[in-house]
Amino acid sequence: MAKGKFGGGFGGGMNMQAMMKQAQKMQEQMLKAQEEIAQMETEATAGGGAVTVTVTGTASVKSIVIKPEVVDPDDIEMLQDLVTAAVNEALKAANEKSQSQMSSVTGGMGGMGGGLGGLL
Repeated sequence: MAKGKFGGGFGGGMNMQAMMKQAQKMQEQMLKAQEEIAQMETEATAGGGAVTVTVTGTASVKSIVIKPEVVDPDDIEMLQDLVTAAVNEALKAANEKSQSQMSSVTGGMGGMGGGLGGLL
């Protein structure tokens, strides 16, 4: 078979080997970014610092710190609300950091099935 027979669909002189090399490089960068995301920690507070929550880049709660003065046995609902607010804020911030990290690798193509239209 002629060498150029299958290359017509890729236009002009696009080198398939170079394209695959670039895809492999991007995949390696994405794996590194995912490892960095897993190591990230994000902290958020609620109630003026009464409750502090730390989450990882993979959206796991690492710690919850509650200042003793906010613990009122007659108002458990307020404490529950503060914990919920701090957890949600920490998760939101972690998600934003993760998306930013991945976008720096994919150039904003993160929403395309993992980058390059699902090739990675």
